[in-house]
Amino acid sequence: QLQLAESGGGSVQPGGSLRLACAASGVAIDYWIFTWFRQAPGKAREAVACISTVPRSTDIADSVKGRFTISWDQAKSTAYLQMNNLKPEDTGVYYCGSESNYVDSCPRGVRDMDYWGRGTSVTVSP
Repeated sequence: QLQLAESGGGSVQPGGSLRLACAASGVAIDYWIFTWFRQAPGKAREAVACISTVPRSTDIADSVKGRFTISWDQAKSTAYLQMNNLKPEDTGVYYCGSESNYVDSCPRGVRDMDYWGRGTSVTVSP
């Protein structure tokens, strides 16, 4: 059973940066896809960034392209979401999802995820 633990959320002013981490544990991480989602109050959960471990590929949502990047540290079994130039519309709870998958590539959707973390809150306000 895979466990995912997000960290790194917080409150920042517009233009600020945060780096979220999603630490995976419980099973060997071979062919996995990790996706960062976010959910603003009253809105549906949306994917913002995706990375597959083997082969390595990534996808970034258009709404955050140029500001967010995703990376994977195999040694630490951790996926990172670097968020720069944050805007108030980036506010929400950020969730890490994962699936064991060696067939498909990014991007992936909410229904594709087999495992979820509990989320970490990001607030962007003046």
